[in-house]
Amino acid sequence: MITTPVDGASRPTAGALRLAEARTENPLGVDTNGYLAGLHEHCPFLRPSTRRGMTGWTVYEITPGSHRYAVEAELFYAGVQAAEWVRPLMGRPYGVLACENVVLLGHCEGADHCELLTWPHWALKNLYAQVGIMFGKFAQGAVETGRRGQSIPPPPFSFLPVRAGVRPLDPKFLETTPDLATALSVAVDDGRDVFEHIPCEWKAVREWASSLPLPQPR
Repeated sequence: MITTPVDGASRPTAGALRLAEARTENPLGVDTNGYLAGLHEHCPFLRPSTRRGMTGWTVYEITPGSHRYAVEAELFYAGVQAAEWVRPLMGRPYGVLACENVVLLGHCEGADHCELLTWPHWALKNLYAQVGIMFGKFAQGAVETGRRGQSIPPPPFSFLPVRAGVRPLDPKFLETTPDLATALSVAVDDGRDVFEHIPCEWKAVREWASSLPLPQPR
């Protein structure tokens, strides 16, 4: 069960995700060390972030028998929790190194991890770009290449990374979503409630996210 404070209220969800490990820099349930070592050449901020203890992991496991929609909802709320953890850190020394990761374990009938991550990631990405937060999406075993065509190590588990945006660099990663790139390039976190104009219930959020312009083909 995830309870997320939004608009001053707690939002209980249906228990589709079980908290397997509360936030930690060194989770026991997933092996992050070897994977992160292989990513250092792809992300110049990763090594200093881990050295300063600014990379956190929270591990969730899908409750057997949970419906896809409920899993999506709880992933979304877990992402909100992670983003709201990062926001106050961004204004502190080395705040650009803040990174939280929402790990997903387990099986959901009728949907793989890539499908489960898609809508929560898209909604969170659009909600939080305005305050300078970047969301990523990595499904277990997914093969991806970097901007220069280099191979990126496939993740050994599925997760949503949530980090402080880097204005000079990150808009380049959002070429297929120019509105998001623009929002991030001018983002200022003035403490606003990102749900000011959107109900925070997942049904409403998902409908809003589905109305946004989809990424343009390269």
